[in-house]
Amino acid sequence: MDQRRPDIVFAMVYCARVSLTAARWVTGLQQLFGWTDAVAEMRGFALRPAPLITAAVIVVKIGGSVLVIADSFVWLGAGALGVFTLQAMLMAYPFWCKRGAERNTMLIEFCEHMGLIAGLVLAAMVAALRSRLNVFWSTKTSP
Repeated sequence: MDQRRPDIVFAMVYCARVSLTAARWVTGLQQLFGWTDAVAEMRGFALRPAPLITAAVIVVKIGGSVLVIADSFVWLGAGALGVFTLQAMLMAYPFWCKRGAERNTMLIEFCEHMGLIAGLVLAAMVAALRSRLNVFWSTKTSP
């Protein structure tokens, strides 16, 4: 068996985790370094107190992404990002009260975010399954 195969699999999984969370950690960094604009965005959604909510959003986006990418408490990171994404899509894409082209555009965005949530759920499930299999295999191979 090719000894490089585990390294390739690890690299693929790592790249998948980085890609899955990219929409969140990139925007979290944008908000962190563009604080004034990020606070204005929260005010635009009528969220008060905007600075506190902005800080919480940044912590969830970057912190949740780090947990998923680092493969540490993936369930917590993916769960936080999933709940945040669900809440954000309900606020940002209310397709149910729109008509015509605007409704279609919002529906597509809404569905794309549902796909992101599904990917986060799968990432948490894979991490949990792998953890259980590692425990199973380590007990079976012990002398």
